[in-house]
Amino acid sequence: QVQLVESGGGLVQAGGSLRLSCAASGSIVSISIMDWYRQAPGKERVFIARIHSGGITNYADSVKGRFTITSDNAKNTVYLQMNSLKSEDTAAYYCRADVKTTGLGPFLAYWGQGTQVTVSS
Repeated sequence: QVQLVESGGGLVQAGGSLRLSCAASGSIVSISIMDWYRQAPGKERVFIARIHSGGITNYADSVKGRFTITSDNAKNTVYLQMNSLKSEDTAAYYCRADVKTTGLGPFLAYWGQGTQVTVSS
């Protein structure tokens, strides 16, 4: 019903920048929250950043001041601008959204398939 597709990952040198995108499509009535998570090899998936439909944002301490989450509500798309990248930012980055697919239904969580970010030192 709902698909989230991430893009923009790749290989970058330490200190560089990347911009990730995540586009939601399908039977979408509204989206309340869009998040970015990441999962490094051998580690658990962890929260990175959140943007509410009204524009309020939250960040994990590990990325605060370096990463910026924005959204285009008309396009159901969320972005993650990543600056001053470090080797420890290397991970698969996942988009997550709370989506309502019917007028009276609840918001349900959907995940993308992830995009790899590799930061070389």
